Amino acid sequence: GNWLLLWSVILLAHTAHSCPEKCLCYTASKTADCKNRGFTEIPAHLPPEIQILQLQNNRIWRINQNAFTATPLLKILDLSNNSLSSVAPGAFQKLRYLQVLNLTRNLIHYIENKTFSFLPHLKELDLSSNSIIRLPETFGNSTGNITLLSVKHNKLQKMERILLESLPNLKVVLFKDNPWQCNCNIFGLKLWLESFLYRGGISDGIICSAPGIRKGKDLLRVPYELFGACPLRTAHMQLASSHHHGWEQRSSLKHGHPFEPGDSVRAGCEPKPKPRPVSLRHAIATVVITGVVCGIVCLMMLAAAVYGCAYAAITAKYHKEHLAPARQHGTPEEKKPFESSL
Repeated sequence: GNWLLLWSVILLAHTAHSCPEKCLCYTASKTADCKNRGFTEIPAHLPPEIQILQLQNNRIWRINQNAFTATPLLKILDLSNNSLSSVAPGAFQKLRYLQVLNLTRNLIHYIENKTFSFLPHLKELDLSSNSIIRLPETFGNSTGNITLLSVKHNKLQKMERILLESLPNLKVVLFKDNPWQCNCNIFGLKLWLESFLYRGGISDGIICSAPGIRKGKDLLRVPYELFGACPLRTAHMQLASSHHHGWEQRSSLKHGHPFEPGDSVRAGCEPKPKPRPVSLRHAIATVVITGVVCGIVCLMMLAAAVYGCAYAAITAKYHKEHLAPARQHGTPEEKKPFESSL
């Protein structure tokens, strides 16, 4: 009986600290190395005490809702170079100690609202090298401690300013290699980026892909007046549509698939270039200023002329009244020096 009990305890202990067949588990570093093993799902029977889980270079295509229930102490999770096309909201919610989440080099198209909820210690979120065309308005509840966010090498045309403002502790944001649409919709992102850099944040910047006249230009160097305002009719259409189709429809409108480049709404959003009115305004201003300056100069010249005439008249009168009698009554000796001086 005692032997049986002892054997059960040993078996339970072995099961509790077992390692999946294809993985290598290291007790000292609390690491499970499961990379390059051909997994298509998160392996089961991982040691519950592990803090680092390496799953890169596999063929994992989905994450079940309770995939990480057995490993609640994870701090670093590397899922890079797998086949994930989407991530279910709540897939990571058991990992309340998670600090680094690497999802690079997958096939993710969308990140839904609140996908990374309840990860209060998450500091680094790397979504680079996917096919993401849409990001939500929020990554989730309790994600305010993220300090590094990378969305480079994706298919993003715009990004919600409200998402970035929900991450007050951001220090580094990487935007490189996305087809950013530098039209009226990117105005909020430009304002946010300027403020972020002013506060000492680090970013690789946003390079415009469209419209054609701005291709290859740094968003920060495009003057504000070239953006124009988004037409109100688009907002009204969305509002009417959202009231008509209910909350779900509004949500999908807000985060729906981005429009194709030829879409009429986007075309309406892009302000037409207006070089002529600007130069016309400048020309009118120049004419007005020149007119004012010329008027002032003319008035000054007129004043000078009036003053000169008045002075000449007074001098002539003085000569007539005071010098003529002296010329008549003076002696020839006195006259000579006066005339010579004249």
